[in-house]
Amino acid sequence: MSTPQPGAVEDGPRLVRGIGFAVDREGVATVAQRPVVALCRCEASARLPWCDGTHAALARRRRQATSG
Repeated sequence: MSTPQPGAVEDGPRLVRGIGFAVDREGVATVAQRPVVALCRCEASARLPWCDGTHAALARRRRQATSG
């Protein structure tokens, strides 16, 4: 297996290529099913450790709260 290659999306998940699994904060390992996976950084995902897009809704709420 190659060395994992991390990257990040601004205000979004950490994208990682080449991992076999991710471990959540309870220590449970989850197998990565894809060559590139999105790991949650906002910690609001219902699918931790994977990103489910919740960060986008959080960003919208923040923008609405500061604009109105």
